[in-house]
Amino acid sequence: MVYHEGIYHLFHLVLPNHDFIAHAVSSDGFSWRRVKNAFFVGDPGAWDDDMLWTMHVTPDPDRPGQWRMFYTGLTRAEFGRVQRVGMARSSDLYAWTRCDASYPLEIGGPHYESGIDEGRNWVSFRDPFFFHEPETGARLLLAAARTKNGPVIRRGCVGLAREVAPDRFEFGPPLHRPGLYDDIEVPNLFHFHDRYYLMGSIREDTKIHYWYSDRIEGPYENFSDDVLLPHGNYAGRICRAGDRLLLFSFFSKTELLINGREFIKRLLPPPKEIVALPDGRLRLKSYHGFDGLVTSSLTLGTAAECRLLCGNSTARAETRDDSLFIASKSGFEAFMLPGQYDEFRLRAAMTLEGPGKTGLVLRANNEGDGYYLSLDYMNGIVQMRAWGANPTPEFEHAFRYNSLQEARLHSSAGTWQIEVVAHGTYLEVSVDGHVVLSLVDDSFLSGAVGFYVESATLGLKGVTIETLSRPMSEHAPEMVYTATQAPELLTGAGAGE
Repeated sequence: MVYHEGIYHLFHLVLPNHDFIAHAVSSDGFSWRRVKNAFFVGDPGAWDDDMLWTMHVTPDPDRPGQWRMFYTGLTRAEFGRVQRVGMARSSDLYAWTRCDASYPLEIGGPHYESGIDEGRNWVSFRDPFFFHEPETGARLLLAAARTKNGPVIRRGCVGLAREVAPDRFEFGPPLHRPGLYDDIEVPNLFHFHDRYYLMGSIREDTKIHYWYSDRIEGPYENFSDDVLLPHGNYAGRICRAGDRLLLFSFFSKTELLINGREFIKRLLPPPKEIVALPDGRLRLKSYHGFDGLVTSSLTLGTAAECRLLCGNSTARAETRDDSLFIASKSGFEAFMLPGQYDEFRLRAAMTLEGPGKTGLVLRANNEGDGYYLSLDYMNGIVQMRAWGANPTPEFEHAFRYNSLQEARLHSSAGTWQIEVVAHGTYLEVSVDGHVVLSLVDDSFLSGAVGFYVESATLGLKGVTIETLSRPMSEHAPEMVYTATQAPELLTGAGAGE
């Protein structure tokens, strides 16, 4: 992902063949249109004539105004079992030419598995990331690699090669070896708030993790909570856009086909902004671009504006001072806000009284079918569920109850500032200004919005719901499918892995 002269450039792979690197552009980070493909697999017999894998595009430090793309390639002659890194050049980000001199790079000993007779019986050297720091002169090429020693499924590391002269690299010891994972995919390195941060995607839990160090060479440490995005978010890439550091990633959504086989869509959600807490921990903020999509706003004034979903006789709502209090002594009740919503952003300050339960109901119909956002104050757990009646109920299959995503919070007491974004099939939840859930689901696309309680009293303050516009798709021969496009467009794989 590259931001250049007001335009986001997305370079991505295309499944299932991995036979070319595609290119899409956007002015807002929401709507994308395909442009000329960067390049295709090499001619028969070339080192990259089989597949092309993850790439990284950066300015060329030796040629002002030029760009380099480091990319992963495989050859048919080796049945794709050896990964190498090549490079292509461009002067405008649109037309690319392979560089044959000095490339491809091959990983070697003594630090890494470099033969198909080692470890996993294939050579891991992929997902290149080039880090350039003019102040220190650092020119580092990172990649997903594997060390030669240790338990076979714990050898994953961030491989390191230094550019000692233009297009000449020397391999050294890994930049980081956790000693725990099979691979650290799609590594990123960035200097932020006087620290170096290393980010990678872990296949074991399908999450994006990060580590930190005060020195570029490490050692890299991790906090007890080292996950940037929860399960389903993967292959994160950083992008500097002005004074903001953004994180883009894809979301993997599994669906069942008619024959019972699973089909995985990889979709591109809106980015998030990376921020650092005073102790150095990283958090994500909701994308500022949503501010430009607001078309109208409703502020909840009195309890009389709410309607009860279930008609619970023990439920009550009242307004005291500048706060709204809703309660249900026995059983569940949802207090629904006025109106129906497709695309919206909801904000509120929430304080729970009593030992019971609370949360939100999103895009619900009159039967209460919709998304249920459970907020467990006591244990600091946030969970999104799709819950409602099945269209063709049969006995115990009369309902669906799918836990879509869950996250844990450090704070479990006091008032939570909640923000929920529903934009197309993209759902995002922030607590106290930081994104905790980020997912794609198309179970419910429109309906009412409200707050629920069960044997508890919930204090609400500053309840505001904003209507968002759906970004208009640009005219192009082929769309890049994202989480914000209409469901009828989501018929193929998304913006690549």
